[in-house]
Amino acid sequence: MNNCLLYLLSMIEDRLFSIKKFFRKNRRLPSYSEMLRLFNISSKNAVFKIINKLIDLGFIEKDSKKLSPTKKFFALPLLGVIKAGFPILAEENKDYLTIDDYLIENPQTSFLLKVSGDSMTGVGIFEGDIVIIERKKDAITGSIVLAQIDNEWTLKILKTDRRKHINYLVAANPKYPPFYPLNDLQIYGIVRGVIRKIN
Repeated sequence: MNNCLLYLLSMIEDRLFSIKKFFRKNRRLPSYSEMLRLFNISSKNAVFKIINKLIDLGFIEKDSKKLSPTKKFFALPLLGVIKAGFPILAEENKDYLTIDDYLIENPQTSFLLKVSGDSMTGVGIFEGDIVIIERKKDAITGSIVLAQIDNEWTLKILKTDRRKHINYLVAANPKYPPFYPLNDLQIYGIVRGVIRKIN
């Protein structure tokens, strides 16, 4: 990749960063005149070229009236693979990935819940984590499920007692006993991912 192309890509990324910052603050894309101030340039033609480049790269789309962000606009750069074993030189191979695409297979049937309690720490789900739930009434044994057991909501691992022919729930923390339903056990969803901020 030659230096001129690297400079152009770097410049486009800087402009995209400024637009994303504006969008986070104002919940909309800037107008062309606002972009003149945002990019600290005086040429509307230069703004037009930058916008066309961002449209070509798939970050922005334009209908007959206005500009709007695409799904890629909210994506983060995926730079490659990093070893968690012995240190090696990381290779940069830039691509873009939206967290939604990575974690959520069916956005139309998915929702988020914030975790309270420590019963699922053994499978890496901690207090304060956000879990991605896909709405489902059926789950296989071993799935981490959102369930209602005797009118109480909980997040647990689904198990089957083959001798008694009933489903029950177990925690991923040995201090909690198994949870057998007295009356009713309903499955409402399956955990598909966990989101955690690391401070």
